[in-house]
Amino acid sequence: MKNPLHEALIDLVGFFNRPQPDQYLLRRANVSLDRALFPLLVRIGMRGPIGVVELAELAGRDHSTVSRQVAKLEEMGLITRTPGKTDQRVREAEVTEAGRLMVEQISEARNRMIDEVLADWSAKDRTELTRLVRKLADTAMRFKG
Repeated sequence: MKNPLHEALIDLVGFFNRPQPDQYLLRRANVSLDRALFPLLVRIGMRGPIGVVELAELAGRDHSTVSRQVAKLEEMGLITRTPGKTDQRVREAEVTEAGRLMVEQISEARNRMIDEVLADWSAKDRTELTRLVRKLADTAMRFKG
């Protein structure tokens, strides 16, 4: 039996997992960064300071892979890692000034792309989309299935 919501979500996930939108976004942001690294940098910028295990969970990746990628971001001077405030054994990642500027460039380019995609949508529809997607994301993040 077809489920229109499921089909729409699968289409969106497929779109976001394709390399072309990421490459396009990085070009529009005028950022030179491996496409595997930029989603982690953006998440660190949004959620940091953050540990590797939590970051891996948010990104849907293996924590050992994320650990290696975070090390690359640190080598590039885009993040720093320091002992956690609540657990000194956990090293938490946080963007540096260079990392923050790169995250801002990516965010501005993403906002321009979203504006282009939604150019024909009314302000009311955009507001409703934002509200419902936020509600879906919040509910999904609490799901422990």
